[in-house]
Amino acid sequence: MNNTPYKPPYRITPAILHSIEQIGESLGQISADTDGAVVPHLRRGNRLKTIQASLEIEGNTLSLEQVTAVLSGKRVLGQPRELQEVRNAFAAYETLTQWNPTSPADLLAAHAVLMADLVDSPGRFRSGSVGIRRGTDVIHVAPPADRVPFLIKELLGWQELTGEHPLVASCVFHYEFEFIHPFEDGNGRMGRLLQTLLLSRWRPLFALIPVESVVRDRQQEYYAVLGQADQAAEATVFVEFMLAAILQALRETLTSDQESDYQSDQVIRLLNCLKTMPCGAVALMTQLDLSHRPTFRKNYLHPALKAGLIEMTQADTPRARSQKYRLTPNGKQQANKISGDS
Repeated sequence: MNNTPYKPPYRITPAILHSIEQIGESLGQISADTDGAVVPHLRRGNRLKTIQASLEIEGNTLSLEQVTAVLSGKRVLGQPRELQEVRNAFAAYETLTQWNPTSPADLLAAHAVLMADLVDSPGRFRSGSVGIRRGTDVIHVAPPADRVPFLIKELLGWQELTGEHPLVASCVFHYEFEFIHPFEDGNGRMGRLLQTLLLSRWRPLFALIPVESVVRDRQQEYYAVLGQADQAAEATVFVEFMLAAILQALRETLTSDQESDYQSDQVIRLLNCLKTMPCGAVALMTQLDLSHRPTFRKNYLHPALKAGLIEMTQADTPRARSQKYRLTPNGKQQANKISGDS
């Protein structure tokens, strides 16, 4: 009897090591920019992007605006199944942090939430054969149904005990899960959900990074590398692809965060107040109709200072309260754009 612990086949390549290094740098930059906290505007917006993108990969036709409307309780014209998919996905991602990614029971519970009222047996492994079809071609035939519980147990056991870097381990898990295809339906969205869960256990920020949006935009390549990994009988090419997608998602998050500093309503109001002349903090708070200094600093001053839109003047006296704020050249340019001036 072979007692050697199961280890999925894959190799660590220079491309994988390079992606890990760059992902680490991007994570460090996000942490530095946000003082280690998750930027509030990322929370709901990125969660909605994640849900819409993951469902679109599986053929759901609802736009991001429609998904947002569904989850806001508004009436949306659409297929009942697609509306149910949105509600289920939101419930699953909202419950994400409560699940243990190495627990068979939690895996089944996640499927039960994600596929409620969409399949006959949500939360249960498939009982029949299943394959992946693209057009008229069958591109993957999953292992027999009676092997699924054992294969999942092996995979979860490896995930629990592996000393592999979490980035690599999550990608390998994603590929192996898709190869096993343990459920009647919902395997693609489950694989992406579970990788997000694994990554968020390592870095909580990943619960709000819409990697699924990048995969959606590179969907044909996503399926192609799954097929290439099948042919090679190892996950390496899929790991390389997913790490590149993770890095792209992080970089897009950094860009959107920086752009939000220019676009937030609070900063726009601040720029308008400073268009004519420098102002002190008390005068600015009065113009902005604010009474709470922490709110002023967090929502107005800090983002504008970080973006280089405003700067502090040299005080005329040693007293700090005489310090004033003025627009930088970049801030003047942004203020003119907002007001439509040339």
